[in-house]
Order: sequence, then C-alpha cells, then structure tokens
Amino acid sequence: MDAKTIKKALLQQKKLKLPGNLYYKTQIDFAYNTNHMEGSTITKDETRSIYETGTILTDNNKVIVIKDVTETQNHFTLFNYMLDTIDKPLDEDMIKKFHYLLKNGTVSEEDKETIMVGEYKKLVNYVGDITTSNPKNVSRDIKELLEWYKGIDKKSIEDIIEFHVRFEKIHPFQDGNGRVGRMIMFRECLSNDIIPFYIEDRNKSFYIRGINKYQTNNEKGYLIDTCLNSQDNYEKIAKHFLENEDM
Repeated sequence: MDAKTIKKALLQQKKLKLPGNLYYKTQIDFAYNTNHMEGSTITKDETRSIYETGTILTDNNKVIVIKDVTETQNHFTLFNYMLDTIDKPLDEDMIKKFHYLLKNGTVSEEDKETIMVGEYKKLVNYVGDITTSNPKNVSRDIKELLEWYKGIDKKSIEDIIEFHVRFEKIHPFQDGNGRVGRMIMFRECLSNDIIPFYIEDRNKSFYIRGINKYQTNNEKGYLIDTCLNSQDNYEKIAKHFLENEDM
C-alpha cells in the first residue's frame, strides 16, 4: 500500500459519496478522534449519525453540546476542503481557512471580538507550561515556519512532525490549534506521498507527552514513535479497503 493509492482513493470516493469505503471510514474516525482529544462529548456512533444523516440520535438523559455537534460537522467540511486543495502549496491563507472551516458557527456573539474565527489570536495563550508566540509575533512566526518548510526539497514524515511541533509551539489561534495542526499533518503526508495518519484518542497521553518532550528537551523519539504507530494503524485500514479494489 502506498500514499498515492490512498490519495487517489480518497479523491475518487469523495466524489462518489457512498458509505462503507475508506473515505467514509476516514471522515468518521478522524473527526471523532481529533475532536474527542479536545474534550468533545460526541461519541463514535453519534459522529457516524451526524455524517450520514445530519442528525443525532442519543440517550434521552444525555445533554448535547451544540458546539461539539457543529465542530463535528465542520470537521467533515474541513476534510473535504483539505482534499480539494491537496495539490496546492500550504500557505498562511490556507491555514487560516482551515481554522475558519473548523470553528465557523461555534463562537458566541460576546466572544467574537476575542476568538477570531479564521484569524490569528489576540490574547496570549499557553499549552501546559509552554509559552507560545506572542499575538503580535504570530504572523511573523508562521511566515518563518512556512519559509523553513518550503526550503525542504523532499519532505519526510520527520519533517512534517517537526512542522507540527513548531506550529503547536506558535499556537497561532485562540482555539482549535491542535485540530488544525493534525489536519495539516494528514494533508502534508498525503501531499508528499507519505502514508497519512491521524492520532487516535486512545493515544492522546502519548501524543501530548511526545509534543512536550519534543518542545522542552528536544527529545523527538516519543512523538515520532506515536505518529509512526498511528501511521501503521491507518495503513492497515487502507489495506483493508483498497487491496482488492481495481484502482
């Protein structure tokens, strides 16, 4: 199984809009895992229901958080946009568009002045004990990150993980940085003929530890191992769906 085959399948299956294929599986699993890592209350079955019908069936005693439902729907839209632009170079406008598609409709009127959908943060934020970029420096820092990244002729999975770590260290948006960053990782793998992956919620603690070790002590192994494990898992899923198909 190779990344080109996966890319071709995802693009073709997106157009077909049929259930039960790799595109369908990826949409549901990616949205569920990446949102659940950020505290979403939406279950896997509820994610599937939102994707298939645009509605949600749940236990009568459960309180549904509207923001979580909207972000689930938005992630499906973001994934489609990612595929639609897969052959374009990653730039600031695209990163902002990713954020806009993820967060559109999730910010209350009173918070719109501070949480800018599709725009860089206005307030200082932190990730654990990590100091992120000052709001006034975000645009400069993102430009420098992109310039470094564009200078790599043949990008490896380690380069893409490095980009992710630097992106999360900048933390350019008030909210949604992890999900935007993980979508960029998936995209850049697919764009550079590398088997893509998403981080499973069950590996959240390893992922967080890996980023922390990488950022604080330059210990890269923890995060790289977590990402490679996730890559192996996605490759197995892709093989299950694609090995016997006529592509």
